[in-house]
Amino acid sequence: LWTYQEGLPTYLANSFGTALLAIALTLALTVPAGYGLARFPIPGKEVIFAVLLLALIVPYQALLTPMFLMFAKMGLTNTWLGLAILHTAIQLPFSLYIMRNSFTAVPQELEEAAVVDGASSFQILRTIFIPSAVPAIVTVALFAFITSWNEFLGALVMMSKGSSFTLPVIVAAARTETSLGGTDWGMLQAGITISIVPCVLVYLLLQ
Repeated sequence: LWTYQEGLPTYLANSFGTALLAIALTLALTVPAGYGLARFPIPGKEVIFAVLLLALIVPYQALLTPMFLMFAKMGLTNTWLGLAILHTAIQLPFSLYIMRNSFTAVPQELEEAAVVDGASSFQILRTIFIPSAVPAIVTVALFAFITSWNEFLGALVMMSKGSSFTLPVIVAAARTETSLGGTDWGMLQAGITISIVPCVLVYLLLQ
């Protein structure tokens, strides 16, 4: 497995790079969006929030073809960024739901005291809301990592070069690598075991 095709380190690097980018994009979008929807007097914000959550009922498999065509025109296929954007889109509604509810739970008095002291909206977010929402941020990061790390179909569609494949894609390909077309159970189980370890480590780290 270590030397299979482009080599296991290449696929691990692709999976880690994509997952870390997905975490960064998810947090960069959902933290300010959740803050805005929870605390700002936006007209019709409940309707906006409901519309954003409606994406949960659309299976992302239905979006793969148009996204692939769009990414191909933009040169984002076979790149970490393109796949990370896809994984972020999958994770966005759920993450926004968590962040918005977490920011809503912060006492109004803390925000009012900061406003009286002359703090700007950004300072209030940075010094009050983000420290108060650390459990939610950790939850969003954990789910974003696991979603990106385990995602198979999007990586299979978006990546056409062997050097761009992620670990789930190559494990699926390795299962039929015997001379008679049967399953190489040793390689398959080794790949599954290796793919489980980072998820367990990240979960324990974010405890």
